[in-house]
Amino acid sequence: MSSADGSRGIVLIVDDVPENLSVLHDALDEAGYTVLVATHGEAALARARQSLPDVVLLDALMPGMDGFEVARRLKADFVTRNIPLIFMTGLTETEHVVAAFSAGGADYVTKPIRPAEVLARIAAHVQNARQMKQARTALDAFGQATVAIRVSDARLVWQTPLARKLLRSFFTQAEDETPAPLLEWVLAAEKARRAREEVSQLLVAEGTRRLLASFHDRTEEGGEGDGEWLVVLREENDASTIEALIAIFRLTTREAEVLYWVIRGKTNRDIGEILGTSPRTVHKHLEHVFEKLGVETRTAAASMAMSRLQGGAPNA
Repeated sequence: MSSADGSRGIVLIVDDVPENLSVLHDALDEAGYTVLVATHGEAALARARQSLPDVVLLDALMPGMDGFEVARRLKADFVTRNIPLIFMTGLTETEHVVAAFSAGGADYVTKPIRPAEVLARIAAHVQNARQMKQARTALDAFGQATVAIRVSDARLVWQTPLARKLLRSFFTQAEDETPAPLLEWVLAAEKARRAREEVSQLLVAEGTRRLLASFHDRTEEGGEGDGEWLVVLREENDASTIEALIAIFRLTTREAEVLYWVIRGKTNRDIGEILGTSPRTVHKHLEHVFEKLGVETRTAAASMAMSRLQGGAPNA
């Protein structure tokens, strides 16, 4: 899998020791990677944000800002948080390994560096990162409103442009914070999923607008507390729902309007007042709806319509 410039990927090396930079640069360059270097933390942050490398090789111990702090800042930045970080350290004590992963590291290699091992680890992380990037690009291209919420701390790891727009219009929160109603629903959905129970949708209403969230999947990365929840968001309003009913069941506009208000629990008299017609006319439209849906009761019609609106296939 090649990048646009024909290289195998872009690697940023962050190390304050020139000899280490030289060895790694030569090995990566020979293997076909585009190599960038930084000799201190501030330069690493700037270069990562500017070039968005496929992976960062990060020295753990540097003067001034150490590798752990660089990692924390990269992961705190919405632009760079998805870049895999591989720590380079001569310290193999458990506390330093834990510190590396706690700071956001995806992997680590020990010094003295063995180029063959580094190349193998980089190749794996570049491939995984590109697959994730392609998936996110596809979601963006198709206008999907999708968010990924990290399991360990319930933070928004990424979101498509449409998802960001919807969250901003329904909630008030920081860029990477999960809105409380969404977080509560996700936690309940995860609990239901583990109990093999049906996971219901989240519905947030604001006037005639409604935001629906459905639990798409969960990625697994290692332990029980790792991975991300993938959540699909969808906005509905009266007009869009009526249009969907017309398309799904091949109804007339008036039939779709009647069915819509049946779904909302309105009686024929209520619907007549809303649509400016008589209850008898509403009843006639409803008979046509029953025939087209192949059902005999209001409850069955409402149930079928809701099922199809939430993702069932349309009639052939």
